[in-house]
Amino acid sequence: MNPQQSDTKQTSASSKASQGWQENFTLVAIALVLALLIRTFIAEPRYIPSESMVPTLYEGDRLVIEKVSYRFHQPTTGDIVVFQPPAELQKRGYPKDQAFIKRIIAEPGEIISVANGKVYLNGEPLTEDYIAEPPSQPFPPVKVPENQFFVMGDNRNNSNDSRYWGFLPKENIIGRAVLRFWPPQRVGII
Repeated sequence: MNPQQSDTKQTSASSKASQGWQENFTLVAIALVLALLIRTFIAEPRYIPSESMVPTLYEGDRLVIEKVSYRFHQPTTGDIVVFQPPAELQKRGYPKDQAFIKRIIAEPGEIISVANGKVYLNGEPLTEDYIAEPPSQPFPPVKVPENQFFVMGDNRNNSNDSRYWGFLPKENIIGRAVLRFWPPQRVGII
């Protein structure tokens, strides 16, 4: 083999290595951009930090929160939503980026109250087979304002919710809990 052929083979090998590195870098960059876009606009994982949603969700559960459906329809009663703290909670020291999770109990225009261990929606008692125990404190009837929601934790007597800080503005809702992916023995749709 003459020296010129040897140089050509080395250049070709070097070019292939460089091309492979560029391809790998491009694939990693695309994967990162896609992951960021999915997390920002479609779905994201969340961790449950408290017992406010027991027995539906336990401290340490990990969930997938979807962010798309509320662009096409309003949140509805019964949905479990993740949200940024409203102004009242921020005044009490909760950072704006701390997420909360609660169940929507009343939608805009509906009247909510708590009496005799029952939650009433528009004067009718709710059937709530998902709560830890009946609420122990009464709450007077209130009408939910436009573009706001009344939310409560399923662990009614151990939940910092709308009974204590007011209504949840729609714009604070990040998304809806759809799937528990951890722990393995509790994986499933919420």
